Amino acid sequence: MKLTFLGTGTSCGVPTIGCQCYTCTSPDERDKRLRCSALIETEQTRLLIDCGPDFRQQIMPLPFRKIDGILITHAHYDHMGGMDDIRPYCQFGEINVYADPLARKGMLEMLPYCFAEHRYPGVPAIQLHEIHKHEPFSIGDIDIMPFEVMHHDLPILGYRFSVSENLTLNTPHLQHCLTYITDMKTIHDEEMPYLAGTEVLVVNALRITPHHSHQTLDEAVGFARRVGARQTWLIHSSHHIGRHAEVNANLPSDIQMAYDGQVVEI
Repeated sequence: MKLTFLGTGTSCGVPTIGCQCYTCTSPDERDKRLRCSALIETEQTRLLIDCGPDFRQQIMPLPFRKIDGILITHAHYDHMGGMDDIRPYCQFGEINVYADPLARKGMLEMLPYCFAEHRYPGVPAIQLHEIHKHEPFSIGDIDIMPFEVMHHDLPILGYRFSVSENLTLNTPHLQHCLTYITDMKTIHDEEMPYLAGTEVLVVNALRITPHHSHQTLDEAVGFARRVGARQTWLIHSSHHIGRHAEVNANLPSDIQMAYDGQVVEI
């Protein structure tokens, strides 16, 4: 299984428009952070996590091949605003999009022309699937377990991925799992068993100082220790967190900031 970080930035991206701060003026390409999105791939299956407004820019350098499914974490614009740009992929057939009831409602409101009774030619052909926390499903050879985290008081989805044959809480075949979480502030204790077997964790770390709906860097590190993953990659980071190289130099080697375009083999 291969993970490609398409974007690791927060809703405004980095550099932030009009900002001349230390981070936004960095010459390091790793400090240029598009809105959060990622690809999960095996030889048979290709999944997209979120489809934000930078999707076209993010996907252009990559091989043009079928996307087997798009998993939506929640219905905020920085995670769904690029859905219209998936239309070139419709030449492979309908695009299967998976979302919980809240995100599904948001998509219907954001893209009503895609779901109208009489659609005009050329609109994205989307097959919208409603999913629910704790109800596992598979796309191709990838097993997926949705679970719930809290984005302040908004429940959103995190995802655990594996290529095991049996995706249950107590299966012994979960030692090579990838877990992806963005925009989390808190998680209820009863959700933690659904992260069992996480080998690689991706989780949000917005900035150093407190925020009402996102984890700080320290909170993300504490959560990573709670999960106990072999390696943790930090995403959804704003310019306030600082420069990539300097932040990573002060973090343990098993917890590091990710960067746009980074590829991780699992």
